[in-house]
Amino acid sequence: MIEVLRIENLALVESVELEFGPGLNVLTGETGAGKSIVLSALALLTGARAHADTLRSGAEEGAVEALFRMDGHEDVAAALAARDLSAEALADADGPAELIVRRTFQANGRGRARIGGQLVPVSTLAELFGGQLEISSQHGSQALRQAESHGTALDAFAGETATREQVSDEVARAGRLAREIRSLRAAEEERARRLDFLAYQLQELEAEQLDVEGVARLEAEHRRLTHAERLAEEMSAVAAALGGSEIADDGGSESADRALAVARRALVSAARMDPSLEPLVAQLESIDSELRDLSMRTADYLTDLEVDPRALARVEERIGRLEALRRKYGRSVAEMLAHRDEVAREIEGLSGTDERIRELERELGRAVAAANEASGRLSEARKRAARKLAKAVEAELGDLAMPGARFVVELEAVVPGAGADSVPGLQTGPAGRERAQFLFSANPGEAPRPIQKVASGGELSRLFLAIKNSLRRADRNMVIVFDEVDAGIGGAVAERVGRVLAELATDHQVLCITHLPQIAAFADRHFVVRKETAKKRTRTRVEEVRDDARIDELARMAGGEHVTDVTREHARSLLGS
Repeated sequence: MIEVLRIENLALVESVELEFGPGLNVLTGETGAGKSIVLSALALLTGARAHADTLRSGAEEGAVEALFRMDGHEDVAAALAARDLSAEALADADGPAELIVRRTFQANGRGRARIGGQLVPVSTLAELFGGQLEISSQHGSQALRQAESHGTALDAFAGETATREQVSDEVARAGRLAREIRSLRAAEEERARRLDFLAYQLQELEAEQLDVEGVARLEAEHRRLTHAERLAEEMSAVAAALGGSEIADDGGSESADRALAVARRALVSAARMDPSLEPLVAQLESIDSELRDLSMRTADYLTDLEVDPRALARVEERIGRLEALRRKYGRSVAEMLAHRDEVAREIEGLSGTDERIRELERELGRAVAAANEASGRLSEARKRAARKLAKAVEAELGDLAMPGARFVVELEAVVPGAGADSVPGLQTGPAGRERAQFLFSANPGEAPRPIQKVASGGELSRLFLAIKNSLRRADRNMVIVFDEVDAGIGGAVAERVGRVLAELATDHQVLCITHLPQIAAFADRHFVVRKETAKKRTRTRVEEVRDDARIDELARMAGGEHVTDVTREHARSLLGS
């Protein structure tokens, strides 16, 4: 509810602060005193446009500021959190959370909106408070003029708001899934081409059975086969020198092994004469053993050495394939193996697309089934609630001096979206299988028509009051504003309107502008709007009246400008009743 409303430099108002309370708050005053300025201020808080004549003459800037008490408005708190405003915007006092909203406006049409001191777009005010603060005036009800709100009201009356939200969520989920499936299928041809290309790369890399050691051995084998003839020449020379060929460096004819044998015999003989030479004998014997081993290994190498052009051709062919792979996939074996693994992972991901489509189709089927089931339940509840709401509103209209009025809740079937965005099997739209519309006829014999087309200002205000009173337990904790709800009525009818307003105010905060004392007498708080002139400037003042001052105001409303004892007694009787 609104606890405090402050208005600065708006039309005739220079500065006014109103402290509203729960229940019914009534504003009264003479015609032209400026009661509608309060309506304009409230409309600005819901995002209404500020016109050129909104600003008080001579002022540079005007402002409307309100302190809202937010108990029971978790939806607004959630909307604030979605805009990162919850931390600073909600003043968490000892009692219920409070929210300060401020709207400024200038003569050039510019203005600012702040929530909890933080700048927000003016459109945010409409999003946050458009459904929490409703105004019904001679110019029409904000809610009733919007046909889409009729379904929301009907579902609240039926107690199926949660079901409506479930339908909306499931339809949205089905739409997202259907779009993803279509996107995956549209990419199927490109995916198939990509898979073929990747499969070729993987086959090409895996065919060579790449590993670091294997490639190193292959390259060593290639060098050996390339130089096989030269190797045979060199190693034959080594074998000849070690195995008995003549040594010709000094022109002698001894072979290396025979020379070593002669040296051994002489060294052994000398060691017999000088034992200190025995270590040299052992060393020479070790050299002889190593020389014999080297000679045998050289002979084995020559035996195994293959001078085969066909083997060389086979190795060079594979070396050529490796060079081709290096040019494509990386110079080192490690880079080629990394590319192979990346290709394998991508193939796995693309190969899973078919399974992903099947998984999405299963999920889509569940979403469609859930949406159809919930919308079916919602449709049945709407049919029952439409009849009950129509009967309840017509009963309220009868109490509001409109006994011949008819109210009908029409349910028009909605065809789910067709064309490219259609979802196969879906039997509902996001708001259900039908569109609700309120039809109204003020006079007997006239066919009910959409209320925004047939209801006059006074009729619309009373219709709005009748609907809101019928829905008061389904849609709680709102601020509802009535202007001219008393148009064209008086006497006992006015008293009935006052009783209905008071009844509605048990579940909502109600602000009402009225000219009738029979209605004003039901107020929990009574404010008087007066216009005064000082220093050649006119301004509007608003003050709360109590006790005798309130009796005087009710007496003025009942008897005119001259208040008498009779009109005061009449005012007391109204309050007493």
